[in-house]
Amino acid sequence: MAKRPRIGVTGTARFWSPGWWCAAFALRLAGGIPERISVNHPPSGKPLDGLLIGGGNDISPEHYQGDIDKPVKSDPARDKLEIRWIKAALEQDIPLMGICRGAQLINVVLGGTLHQDIRNIRQHTYNRPGLLPTKQVKISPESKLAGIFKKHRLRVNSLHHQAINSTGKGLQIVGRDLDDLIQAVESDH
Repeated sequence: MAKRPRIGVTGTARFWSPGWWCAAFALRLAGGIPERISVNHPPSGKPLDGLLIGGGNDISPEHYQGDIDKPVKSDPARDKLEIRWIKAALEQDIPLMGICRGAQLINVVLGGTLHQDIRNIRQHTYNRPGLLPTKQVKISPESKLAGIFKKHRLRVNSLHHQAINSTGKGLQIVGRDLDDLIQAVESDH
């Protein structure tokens, strides 16, 4: 019997966290063992085979040269914890994936920047947050993402109002929405 991969999943520390419960369910369905990591959920110390950085609140602007005077709904303790985990995963060559905020934070750790608030940039896509897949994302045909989904267009939900502006070191853009905002990046190696 093959060893089941242990995947660390970061996110909010709240008990009722749909992101955690959905990620844990999906990982179990795929044969993995999810391990919750948050400011209230310390890691077990067992080695991880992968790390998933989950979605959630805004990333504090001081991490990407944003406007620190604009109001944001951030979680500084979570930012600090996840930045530490992302750096460790990169140093130890542990596979890393980010969902929404998670992808944005990986980008920031690699030196990229964010649009602090995309609501005024949007013209062609639905601007209200929602759980249903209302936004269309065009995927680069040669990307790993297109290979996984066997599609060049995906429909996704939209809960965020920050987005990647410039990519960090070693990242390439592989998905954009109809407003040309970056919705997916991959490692270029």
